Amino acid sequence: MDITNRCRFCDAPLNYTFVDLGMSPLANSYIKADQLNKMEPFYPLHTYVCDRCFLVQLIEFESPASIFSDYAYFSSFSDSMLQHAKEYVQMMIERFGFNFHSQVIEIASNDGYLLQYFKEKGVPVLGIEPAENVARAAIGKGIQTISKFFGTSTAKEFSEDGIQGDLLIGNNVLAHVPNLNDFVEGLKVALKPEGVITMEFPHIMRLIEQNLFDTIYHEHFSYFSFKTVKDVFEFHALTIFDVDEVETHGGSLRIYACHKEDNSRNITNKVNALISKEIEEGLNTLEYYVTFSENVKEAKRKILDFLVREKRAGKSIVAYGAPAKGNTLLNYCGIRTDFIDYTVDRSPHKQGHYLPGVHIPINHPDKIIETKPDYLVILPWNIKNEIMEQMSHIREWGGQFVVLIPEVMVFG
Repeated sequence: MDITNRCRFCDAPLNYTFVDLGMSPLANSYIKADQLNKMEPFYPLHTYVCDRCFLVQLIEFESPASIFSDYAYFSSFSDSMLQHAKEYVQMMIERFGFNFHSQVIEIASNDGYLLQYFKEKGVPVLGIEPAENVARAAIGKGIQTISKFFGTSTAKEFSEDGIQGDLLIGNNVLAHVPNLNDFVEGLKVALKPEGVITMEFPHIMRLIEQNLFDTIYHEHFSYFSFKTVKDVFEFHALTIFDVDEVETHGGSLRIYACHKEDNSRNITNKVNALISKEIEEGLNTLEYYVTFSENVKEAKRKILDFLVREKRAGKSIVAYGAPAKGNTLLNYCGIRTDFIDYTVDRSPHKQGHYLPGVHIPINHPDKIIETKPDYLVILPWNIKNEIMEQMSHIREWGGQFVVLIPEVMVFG
């Protein structure tokens, strides 16, 4: 029996480790109080890099159906995400002229946080969201939403019913699909002849530059360079004609794609410029990827040095947020209630639960006023400015903010 792990894009054997973060629970599998003494499943969090196409990837240990059936992440609880969505919608309407004759389809549309802004402008929208509990929230806002996983078969069903997109949106979904080729082929089927696809996903170059190892978790099956994603889309007769570098999630790419047969789109200079930049940085070499692991180990040592030192000095430490990235960080570093007393989160869907693996309790943000901690560790570092503004009152008792990624930094 062949047990060789193989690349989900080009099917080459995976022989090289990108980083091995040990065993970890599913990052969004929050624990209820009556589950604390029950066995919890842990899976290898071991990423590989393909030496043929340079796709960084996790092996599929748990199905998307298990991961996303009852999902705890609701985008609307982040002011930063809402603002990002609003600006995106305005930009797309101005650039491509979408109107009440257009059909916008968002894949992994979450709670309708983005589509609501198209709807406000009178543009017809359809959300595809596999997590039924999250889809219900979108439907409650009047956003037409179908609870399904997207792939070629779903796209064919829609196409047979006369549903295709003038605009297909996928924000932070491309990394979440284990069957990458089936998903991108589905985009091809679901797109109108002169339609546009936009996809946003974290850029592997930024992840490596800033040591953002906490963005690796079981929901994220793939981690892309621009060159690799361009190759994937070209394989399925889709042309990437433009690209933006955006600040979300520590540095992401927004790609713009169309049918290869669509000659109405000119390829911008930014496409070749970014390819050249990646080659200059070495993203087309195996060495660039396999040296990352040592940086992660050193980051872990520095994080634990800080926490040990401050706890020995008698400081109280709590956290803000219960993001998936925080659960990777805490489990990899072995940080439990011996270091962090509790965390808080604005989402009522997480309050009253415990973080997976480390079992740190999740409270309402008001808890911080009660206990007046010395340090507030911001786990969703990508929205640290938003959180520091929300929680600025901790300075009244001399409290300080801390981020641990990309390095330990303290803010007064």
